Amino acid sequence: MRMTNKQKTVLRRSVALIMAIPAVSWSTAYAQTTGGQSASGEIEKVVVTARRRAELIQDVPGAVTAISGAQLEKQAIPDIAALADMVPGTTLKSSRGTNTTLTAFIRGVGQQDPVAGYEQGVGIYLDDIYLVRPQGALTDIYDLERIEVLRGPQGTLYGRNTIGGAIKYVTRKLAPKTTLDAKATIGSYGQKDLVLKASTPVSEMLRVGGTIATFNRDGFGKNVITGAENYNKEVVAGRLSVELTPNSDLFIRLATDRTVDDSNPKQGYRLTAGPAPTNLPPLAGDYDTRSNLNAVNGHAQQVIVQGTSLMGEYQINPTLSFKSVTAYRKSKTYAPIDFDSLPTPLFEAPTIYSDDQTSQEFQFTYTGSKFQGVAGVFWMKSNAFNEFDVLYNAAGGLSLYTLDDIDSKTWAAFADVSYNVTDTFNVNIGGRYTDDERNARIFKKNYVGLTGSPTLGNPAAVGGVANTDMGKSDLHRTDTKFTPKLGFGWKFAPEHNLYGTASQGFKGGMFDPRMDLAGNPNTPGSLAKRKGVNPEEVTAFELGIKSSMNGGRLQTNAAVFYTDYKNVQIPGSVPTYDAAGNVNGFAGSLSNAGKAKIKGFELEAVSHVTSQLNISGMYSYIDAKYSEWIVPNAAGTALINVAAQAEFQNTPKHAANITATYDWGMPLMGRSGTLSLINSVSYKSMVYQTEFARTGSTPALDATVPSNLMLAQAGYSLWDAGLVWTSSDRKLQVGLHGRNLLDKRYKVAGYNFSGFFNTVTTFYGDPRTVRLTLGYKF
Repeated sequence: MRMTNKQKTVLRRSVALIMAIPAVSWSTAYAQTTGGQSASGEIEKVVVTARRRAELIQDVPGAVTAISGAQLEKQAIPDIAALADMVPGTTLKSSRGTNTTLTAFIRGVGQQDPVAGYEQGVGIYLDDIYLVRPQGALTDIYDLERIEVLRGPQGTLYGRNTIGGAIKYVTRKLAPKTTLDAKATIGSYGQKDLVLKASTPVSEMLRVGGTIATFNRDGFGKNVITGAENYNKEVVAGRLSVELTPNSDLFIRLATDRTVDDSNPKQGYRLTAGPAPTNLPPLAGDYDTRSNLNAVNGHAQQVIVQGTSLMGEYQINPTLSFKSVTAYRKSKTYAPIDFDSLPTPLFEAPTIYSDDQTSQEFQFTYTGSKFQGVAGVFWMKSNAFNEFDVLYNAAGGLSLYTLDDIDSKTWAAFADVSYNVTDTFNVNIGGRYTDDERNARIFKKNYVGLTGSPTLGNPAAVGGVANTDMGKSDLHRTDTKFTPKLGFGWKFAPEHNLYGTASQGFKGGMFDPRMDLAGNPNTPGSLAKRKGVNPEEVTAFELGIKSSMNGGRLQTNAAVFYTDYKNVQIPGSVPTYDAAGNVNGFAGSLSNAGKAKIKGFELEAVSHVTSQLNISGMYSYIDAKYSEWIVPNAAGTALINVAAQAEFQNTPKHAANITATYDWGMPLMGRSGTLSLINSVSYKSMVYQTEFARTGSTPALDATVPSNLMLAQAGYSLWDAGLVWTSSDRKLQVGLHGRNLLDKRYKVAGYNFSGFFNTVTTFYGDPRTVRLTLGYKF
């Protein structure tokens, strides 16, 4: 990881900036804690397991944000997508056309497309279990102790390597006494939610517990043709766990969970007029649709996600512990995706996703006086399967069928060790060896008519010769990589902790799940497609300081970072053409953008101004630019560098949040308690939904494509507020919450298929909502 002169210059400037942070008197802050404070007014200390061992968040040498379950409940945060307004450098949202598929980006690194074969850039973990697929990862928040967000490459501490960062759901352990909690919510658009939690000790060694939750809401809009709700919610989720503690050194947990999403298909808002002869104009309602696709081969939209895990922790001696995590998860999704959002089938995709994974991790954790560290091995086997038709109303009508069956096997060994050189200075060294093996079966064939392929609804469909028919013996690759990490921590004063890290990240190569070996002459040939795209690699540098000032009443965390990003894997879709130059199909355009540079600055802070007033906030700046992206020109006769026209998607240059909470004592219904007024304002600058945002810059070969700026979201602000009363014994909590109170319309995702019937559709964030919550602990 030798540094260039430019990188050295950036590092020197970063040191100067970071060292200046403690001298600044910050008045804005970000609440990393529950927002509570001790009797002396100090901010409560937060313990996290970001480095696989319990430690104070202010002592972790890296960018970590932790948000407690109590704070999530108090602010009525519905799911982790809302955390993106509070965590620097982070974009979290529902993927296009779904309620529960997660799109996550951290510091410019992520993955938008949930099709089989595409690896995530940001790892999602449920109690140390890596969720290999994004379907079902965006679940409503319930039964959580906290959520931790780690920014930057993660590989020396975690079972699965991720190059952008990690998001950890940490669930609560069962209480030592019988408990029963209930929380009900009613709100705008007919919202009715109910969460019930219960647990009990069966014996001194054995405890059992479970949670069941139902989340329901009418749609923000309607299908103006059928009258069906659009953007509605109908979700049921549950979790059951059994915990065994034979002695003080051994803890075993068996847990299982299941989520079923029966919401209507979420269809997008068409930004462009429909084609002739109807020329239907865009609708008046931003959440409305004219979609005609509402099922997949007769099966309504549905997402089912479930999993079972067995975790054991054994304290071998006071300094050494062992942990084993065994897990199996699977999901199935029926997704009727209507790209054109019109009442006639012009361009749409009935899709089925089916996924499963099995994983095993062993780890040892050592916490001595001089050395602390973790070492482990990880193994995972997974399968991602999908099949879909692209119904394309041209040339008399075509059903473009694609089947993807992707097997992945990975194993890794990792270690991360810290050594205390002195009482105030420590060094950190880590490394990981990863072996990723991938086998793919990809089949693509065109059938005549718009009634679907034999698999997806029309057994009598007539097709031609397969465009792609590649078996797992044809599409096979193994990628290996050693990725190191170096760092230091220096507590140069009791209240200030300076740290620095240099690390590498790696994401294995993959195959284009939409590859068309026959119909797309302007992308690399058959041999190149069989090899797939190269692994992504990042080299990341971070320098930060964590400070506690004013007698512990003010905390600030600041960091600067620089990332050298290579072989960025960019999925896409392009038209295919017949001999006469007419569009006759739809194919993938997966490619590597050769090089990119990402640099930025992040600030989080929390201040207890008085015993009643707490002000918190964050700010992030990200400058992300492609420096090399080689593609064929429009004629397919030469290669050109289009990096200067490309934008990083889902990566606002500026993002900020400020939250103020004022508490005062107030009795209610004969109980003493505290009333809290919460106000929060967040801001994001321009956000691009696609890499190419200007007319004529797309490498997709069609110069008539209109500007993708139709999908870009200009800078916007959101205002949320809440009034929450909590009893002194914390058994009763009543809250009135408003989100997006100014009813701002902002785009969060979209499809740009302007080469197909001038189709450009978008999806908007939630409108203004108001909800009343009531929680009681029996």
